[in-house]
Amino acid sequence: MLGFNIQKLLFTVVVVMAVWYGFKWLGQMKIKRDRGRSRLRREAKRGSAHARKESSSRSEGDPDGAEDMVECSACGAFVAARGATSCGRGNCPYPG
Repeated sequence: MLGFNIQKLLFTVVVVMAVWYGFKWLGQMKIKRDRGRSRLRREAKRGSAHARKESSSRSEGDPDGAEDMVECSACGAFVAARGATSCGRGNCPYPG
């Protein structure tokens, strides 16, 4: 009935251990995830500083280095808004 027996005791111990190791595993996953994020942040900082030094074609105000694109009226191809060169067609609006 509601008495104390070995099956109930073993089941309780197994459940407590499963919960204990589950929390332990989740804690380790959180630590690994945090380490990975901090490593990615360091690499991104290092990479963005390196990219700022080297890239002269990136727009000054955009931290991601994205450029605006415009469509060439002659050929229909999208080219960078700054520094676009001619596509080779006679009516191309870009120099080059």
